[in-house]
Amino acid sequence: MVREVKSILVVRLSSIGDIVLTTPVLRRLKERFPGARIDYCAKGTFHCLLERSPYVDALYSPDEPPSGPYDMVVDLQNNLRSRSLVGEIEAGEVFRYRKRNWKKALLVQAGINLYDGALPVPERYMESLNGTGVKGDESGCELWPGGDDDAFAVTVLSPGASKLAVCFGARHHTKRYPPERFAVVISRLLDVFPLQVVLLGGADDEDHAAEIMKRLPAVHASRVRNLAGACSLMETAAVLKSVDAVLTNDTGLMHIASAFGRYLFVLFGSSVAEFGFLPYNVSYTLFEVAGLRCRPCSHIGRDSCPKGHFRCMRDIDPEYVARRIGEYFQKRKAQEKPS
Repeated sequence: MVREVKSILVVRLSSIGDIVLTTPVLRRLKERFPGARIDYCAKGTFHCLLERSPYVDALYSPDEPPSGPYDMVVDLQNNLRSRSLVGEIEAGEVFRYRKRNWKKALLVQAGINLYDGALPVPERYMESLNGTGVKGDESGCELWPGGDDDAFAVTVLSPGASKLAVCFGARHHTKRYPPERFAVVISRLLDVFPLQVVLLGGADDEDHAAEIMKRLPAVHASRVRNLAGACSLMETAAVLKSVDAVLTNDTGLMHIASAFGRYLFVLFGSSVAEFGFLPYNVSYTLFEVAGLRCRPCSHIGRDSCPKGHFRCMRDIDPEYVARRIGEYFQKRKAQEKPS
């Protein structure tokens, strides 16, 4: 049982989505221990996600780790590196995220599903703090772009038009909807709706963005803004904050969009809900191939389809995806009409 707590360290070294999913824990820690100092250790690449957080007092990295002492350390990574790092810190009590790797392995390797529903990762993180008085709330994730980031979004988005962001990238191939199918979705939507479409991704996604743009008819390509590799992570966040809806793979940008309450259209290939990474506490439509026996083939994604057919993504009909997104914008348009 935690008694007096004046200093807390939260450890989650990577990556984008995982760190965004820790923000409910930070919020609840601050509410439970309002006078405590809360520090956070993550790879320096991801510090921008938390630099403006009202819940974090100082940021550290594995290269420049904190030394403590801390009354309480919360290890939400729980791997060899985070355990080694925490082992070097003077800490009163250490709380660790239970990763349930054996359940993941059974589901992936043997198709045996022992998950009791699809408990979201933020709530699994919260379970790590049982006995501390820290409990979940009804709010979702949070993120804090700066004024310069918001100003950037204003410069790249057209005023007035309905806006759809497309987050087409992902680290692993089996989490990426094929570029030619994204192009079909975008074309069908632009045939009917006066949307502004924005492609969002990092420098590693530029080739896929170029492939999508190449496959669009010229009349449609002129209405698509390709920002892949052209803006910082927090500028990307500000754009996601400013759009009406997001079409996305299972990627960190999906969780950033959820932090702003955007409506999400989510494409799950090798991903499954049981792993806990659905958008948290926001409305969404999920596209997946239910009942496919080879799915999931991995708990993190693969660089190629082990079966060679990639049905988990290729069987998601782009015409159907476009129709569902179109229904959303049609409903929004009807709601905006004066009564």
